[in-house]
Amino acid sequence: ASAVNPASSLKPGTHLIREWNGRTYQVEVIKAGFAMGGKTYKSLSAIAKHITGAHWSGPRFFGVSL
Repeated sequence: ASAVNPASSLKPGTHLIREWNGRTYQVEVIKAGFAMGGKTYKSLSAIAKHITGAHWSGPRFFGVSL
């Protein structure tokens, strides 16, 4: 399977929202990747790991089908 760049299938300006352990997280798709909490991330998986402390498929965590 080839790697898919989720940023290529999600348009900049798109917002993804996920609730985890009673807290709501909002991620914005930007040209450079993804932004959350004033930081830029290269992948949704990096954000999912930041939020949960465990390795997740970022698209699966955020419910995004690519």
